[in-house]
Parts: sequence; structure tokens; C-alpha cells
Amino acid sequence: MKVLADTCVWSLSLRRRKGSAGLSETEQRLVDALAEAIRDGLVAMVGPVRQELLSGISDAKQFESLRSVLEAFPDEPLTTDIYVEAARLDNLCRARGVQCGVVDMLLCTAARHYGWAILTNDAGMLRCIETVKAGGKAGGRRHV
Repeated sequence: MKVLADTCVWSLSLRRRKGSAGLSETEQRLVDALAEAIRDGLVAMVGPVRQELLSGISDAKQFESLRSVLEAFPDEPLTTDIYVEAARLDNLCRARGVQCGVVDMLLCTAARHYGWAILTNDAGMLRCIETVKAGGKAGGRRHV
């Protein structure tokens, strides 16, 4: 099964590559799961995650280096149906008192559409996933 890594997991993994230590047990499991998915060719990438990863890098050399690394992961298509379903599911979450970010809901919906697992430790994303599941529709899956 392909996995869609949330931006937070990519960030943990990229920091680790630079020699950063001190990851929690959960963070280490997520980083290891992403590394395994990369080795197995099972990483799904979508444009919003790529954009989030590249945004805010002011150093042009670092930007180009990361852009080059990410080229190994082509974007999966996000169709109109996925965007419409993301809006519907976002409305479901709001009706249950759960605020989901637009990107988080788009990732949940894309994962549901394609049958991907989601790698994340973001509390907001996890709440959205659980709310969507509780609504009778399978949301993205957390893979830890």
C-alpha cells in the first residue's frame, strides 16, 4: 500500500538526514516508516505537500537542493472529485465541531480515494481522520 506522508513527517525525516537527534519514539517510527516506503517505492506525493515543504526556504541553494530531492516523487493527480469530496468531508467535520485545515482534508480525501495510508503526528490531522471515520466514511489511515 502506498503511503502519503504529511508535511510534518517529511520535515522530521529531512531534519534527521541533517544529523538532528532527539526524536520521540513516535517520531522515530514515522521517520522509519517513511524511509521504508521510500525504499519500497511506495511513497505518494501531492502538490500541496510539495508546496508546503518548499515554502519558507529563503536560501536559494537549500530550496534547489530540496526541490531536486523531491523530484524523485512525482505528484499524484488530485481530481475535481477529490476536491469536491474534501469539501463535503470538511463540512461533516465542522458539523461535529472539528476544524480541519483545507490541506489536511485534501490529504485525507486523496488517501481515501486512492487507498493510501497517511503518515502523520499532527493532532489536527488525526482529529480530522477520526471524525471522518466516525461519520461512516473511511478516512485516511494513520500508519505508525
